[in-house]
Amino acid sequence: MKAMGIDFGLARIGIALSDETKFLASPYITYKRKNEKEDIDFFIDLINHQNVDEIICGLPLNMQGEEQHIARLTREFIRKLSDSLDQHPNQKKVKIEFVDERMSSIIADDILKNTIKDWKKRKEKLDSVSASIILQDYLDLRR
Repeated sequence: MKAMGIDFGLARIGIALSDETKFLASPYITYKRKNEKEDIDFFIDLINHQNVDEIICGLPLNMQGEEQHIARLTREFIRKLSDSLDQHPNQKKVKIEFVDERMSSIIADDILKNTIKDWKKRKEKLDSVSASIILQDYLDLRR
């Protein structure tokens, strides 16, 4: 079983996956959002195809640690995903956790700057790298 990290956004969602031992997180893809139904269907297929039993979703908080509008939208999307998973026959249970994602995008950009100088090319990978940071932090804290 694997864990999935999510960096939620209105236009794109960064996705990372762990290895089977849930020791190492790696960037997977940046999903370009379409509409709610297609987005949910995409995640259900990915969860089943990749054998995911745990989702770690970054919760965007402001620097004072308070939830803003995007955090509420994040929770709403994940709730709808969870409800859809619950309605699928033979669907295995998926644990969902929210974690503070403050600074993950800044750290991801700093990491990518070392290897990709062009901002447009960096931006293509930014969300999935950010998701991997969110997931790796969670995996490390669990140990």
